[in-house]
Amino acid sequence: MKIDLNCDMGESFGAFRIGMDEAVMPHITSANIACGFHAGDPVVMEKTVANAKKNRIAIGAHPGYPDLMGFGRRNMVCAPEEVTAYVTYQIGALKAFAAAQGLPVQHVKPHGALYNAAQMDAPLMEAICRAVASVDASLIFVGLAGKWAERNQAIAEAFGLHMAFEAFPDRAYTPEGVLQSRKEAGSVIKDPETVAQRALRMAREGKVVATDGSELSISPDTLCVHGDTPGAVTLVSQIHQTLSENGVEVVPMGAFL
Repeated sequence: MKIDLNCDMGESFGAFRIGMDEAVMPHITSANIACGFHAGDPVVMEKTVANAKKNRIAIGAHPGYPDLMGFGRRNMVCAPEEVTAYVTYQIGALKAFAAAQGLPVQHVKPHGALYNAAQMDAPLMEAICRAVASVDASLIFVGLAGKWAERNQAIAEAFGLHMAFEAFPDRAYTPEGVLQSRKEAGSVIKDPETVAQRALRMAREGKVVATDGSELSISPDTLCVHGDTPGAVTLVSQIHQTLSENGVEVVPMGAFL
């Protein structure tokens, strides 16, 4: 059994530092690198790609809405053609930094509000997929495992893309199968043992318990952890160790998809 462990990276900006990238990087297998719209800047992107190369971590573009002030977590009203242009631009930026250091780009994972909205909004999902396919149809497209997976996979395949489905062991799920809003208490789970056991169950059984105690069926290819969570290094390392000790091989998604 194999699964990928991904983390959002490169989200610092100018003098502002976010996350613990250098400490977290050795414990993951794929890095989603911010491309300057919701976070990140050219210098941060360059350093993050270099850090990934040093640690032999696969890299992917993490495009978001043009919303530095809101960290890409605010919904925006954008025409589909605008979203396609935004995503194209951001993938292109990461591809340039990757090429400069002799690395391939493995995947594309939308960020924040763009990611969440696209799971339920078919035209928005199509706009993002159109951008990915127009730049490089060999890129793996990452979307949420569960409720909308089948529909979104059909959209991605219509553009010639292969999808990886993702689950979040450190985030609470609503009974509807979506991530609970960060504005609500308990939306981010911080206890390393709890998160590690959730990750193991997601990987081995394809199950997660929602906030009301109900059980949701998911089939993830990759698990996302957040590098800006307090105690992130301990949390990520314990997830990796727990998976490995229980027969789950943690490898980049490109190695098995």
